[in-house]
Amino acid sequence: MTKSGVSMPTKLAFGIGATGEAATNWIFNALTFFYYNQILELSGTLTAAAVTIGIAADAITDPMIGSISDRWRSRLGRRHPFMFLAPMPLVICIYLIFNPPHELTGITLFAWFAIFTVLMRICSTMFAVPHLAMGAELSDNYIERTRIMSYNNIFTYIGVIIMHLAVWFVIFPSFDNGRMTQSAYNPIVFFCASLILVCMLGSAFTTRSQIPAMKKVPEDLPRFSLRQLVMEIWSAMQNRNYLFLLLGLFFLSITIGTHETLGLYMATFYWEFSDYQIGWLILGNVFGYTIGFAVTAKIHQLIEKRWAIVWSTIGLSVSWSTAVTLRLFDLAPENTTMTLVSFIIFFGTIASAFGSILNISVMSALADITDDHELNTGRRQEGIFYSARTFFAKVTNGIGHVIAGVALDIIEFPRGVAASQIQPEKIYALGIIDGPFAAFWGLIAAILYSGYKIDKKHHQRVQMELSLKAATTGKVAQKKEIRT
Repeated sequence: MTKSGVSMPTKLAFGIGATGEAATNWIFNALTFFYYNQILELSGTLTAAAVTIGIAADAITDPMIGSISDRWRSRLGRRHPFMFLAPMPLVICIYLIFNPPHELTGITLFAWFAIFTVLMRICSTMFAVPHLAMGAELSDNYIERTRIMSYNNIFTYIGVIIMHLAVWFVIFPSFDNGRMTQSAYNPIVFFCASLILVCMLGSAFTTRSQIPAMKKVPEDLPRFSLRQLVMEIWSAMQNRNYLFLLLGLFFLSITIGTHETLGLYMATFYWEFSDYQIGWLILGNVFGYTIGFAVTAKIHQLIEKRWAIVWSTIGLSVSWSTAVTLRLFDLAPENTTMTLVSFIIFFGTIASAFGSILNISVMSALADITDDHELNTGRRQEGIFYSARTFFAKVTNGIGHVIAGVALDIIEFPRGVAASQIQPEKIYALGIIDGPFAAFWGLIAAILYSGYKIDKKHHQRVQMELSLKAATTGKVAQKKEIRT
């Protein structure tokens, strides 16, 4: 490992793991709520409650796995054992979520969904937290970290694109009214499972060469215990910059989660798109993610990460809701037309570009906060800090599920009914939720993100002091060896 530059093969090997994580998140965020609510006809509130239970479990397991991986000692280092262990049980849980016993209904179906949602999230965390923590260890350089996280970001979106294309251009169109047909979902599950196993295990295997250069577990780091975990979380929360990032992530999660949860509802009932038309919408992501990947490091050279985060949050929140809001005022093209598809792709490109810049910037900023924490406490604990990222990524769809589920029940949105048979006022209410309501929370997040203060000068000072401390420690150790 080099502190300033990281080789292209290493960046690619690290990044590909994010494709497996993205496939996991995509199938859950895009399909499970719709599947349980519209196909299995579980109420929106119970469907949302099952996800809420998963979030409660994440509140414990995410930082726990982060803390354990910070301490893990093995010939495979402290991150890779978890990266090798997680993928197989993860795909088993996904299969069981989409294949509940036929006799389950109501509360028993809810219990099945809740149990395997919790288990799936634990397995996902076992890969995601150590994987991101490993990425933070690859370089100490302020800009190089942004480049590394850009690869994580672009491979995340590659996973999204692969899943989207396979589902909307290949799998669903091969069935009559595929998205409303239960048997159409198992081919998606098997495809997703294959992608997860190849990418996650591939990343773990191809980054083994980095293990000797990874940071080692400090000798004075206390053994894992729940009490110690609580103390570490409390210590992390004392970092003012970290606290503002968490608060911003929380409110942004409401915006993103609402959009992701209602995405298939909007395409099916609000815009009345065909499977192929939904498939073409991915172009907005392709164009936007490419822009974000190409420009984020350059943006960080021009302005501080803080302002990149703030302005990209505003841009994401506004642009993601613009098409829906314009339709509320009858300013969008007619439903089912390719003109409308192009209209949504345009705003989707803008939203995806801002989202890409935001995600890369936050991931890079978290690595800088880890340095700051090490200087203040003497402990290097990427696992604890990056566990917040996975927790809030899950809160993203969790809160969105809760809001969407309760809202759908409040407006009495029908289940298993064609768009043409739904009352216009219910469609309009759906637009209010996905449009102005969702954007509002993202703007609050932008205000909170402005509280993040680490800049290039602060980071350089931290790196100098860490280097000085390391040199001093090394000299002391060398003197002890000479004496002995």
